[in-house]
Amino acid sequence: MRVAVAITLTDDERKTLMKWSRGRSTPMRLVKRAQVVLLAAAGKTNLEIAEQVGMARRPVGLWRKRFAEGRLAAIEKDAPRPGRPSPERDSLTRRILEATTQTKPKQATHWSTRSLAAELGVSDARVARVWRAHGLQPHRVKTFKVSNDPDFAEKVHDVVGLYLNPPEHAIVLSVDEKTQVQALNRTQRGLPIHPASAGH
Repeated sequence: MRVAVAITLTDDERKTLMKWSRGRSTPMRLVKRAQVVLLAAAGKTNLEIAEQVGMARRPVGLWRKRFAEGRLAAIEKDAPRPGRPSPERDSLTRRILEATTQTKPKQATHWSTRSLAAELGVSDARVARVWRAHGLQPHRVKTFKVSNDPDFAEKVHDVVGLYLNPPEHAIVLSVDEKTQVQALNRTQRGLPIHPASAGH
């Protein structure tokens, strides 16, 4: 049986961890990590911590070990994920984007993470991550419009790629129409004025 890494805290580390574990504006993942380390410093086992914090035993051991190796900085930020995204992951992201932006579910006005996940055979958490990463909110009808462009997902991928990895010696700008300013060319024909409303 493995013995858990012993944790000893400095006064400053304890203060910071207490602040994180109680902070209302602190992200929940950091709150949990801080609680794990505080309980580990109090001599609790990984199983006891897992039960108390509501986390599986394996991640408890992971965060205990990360803290022991890198102190506060090691638990404050997520570890970078090595390597490039796999082609399967890219393909899945593209499928989720295409389905979200170019299709509608049967008997509903928009996709939910669960309905799209069931349709594509993936987890709803995966759908939620893709939506969050691409700023999609299909449930907010006023801020979301389905694109008819068959190359929409590919274009989104290219544009997001520019923001995440801009070319050297270049800047990326985003330009949009101003509110209350009409475009010069209409995209749809104007509607006729009703006789009752003319002249007011």
